[in-house]
Amino acid sequence: QVQLVESGGGLVQPGGSLRLSCAASGFTFSNYAMSWFRQAPGKERELVAAITSAGISINYADSVKGRFTISRDNAKNTVHLKMNSLKPEDTAVYYCNARLPHQDYWGQGTQVTVFS
Repeated sequence: QVQLVESGGGLVQPGGSLRLSCAASGFTFSNYAMSWFRQAPGKERELVAAITSAGISINYADSVKGRFTISRDNAKNTVHLKMNSLKPEDTAVYYCNARLPHQDYWGQGTQVTVFS
């Protein structure tokens, strides 16, 4: 079955960096686009970044452009999100997403907390 397992979250001060990873299994990873979403308390889940199957096309939310970088390693079935210059408003649970035919799949999420 499809599994997405995130890791790499944690506590960091403003201006700091974190690198999130998502290990995927149960489907042909290299055939599908992958995305990172986040959900802050009391807010809706929002798209942070997305990358196409071969990594040719990448999109970012305006709020993270220039600070976050999404990448993927199709040989290792992993997708990463490097987050630099973190701000308190980046605090959220970050989710890995795979949009397969007929269904979206989500990981369990990893907490990122940016505190002063």
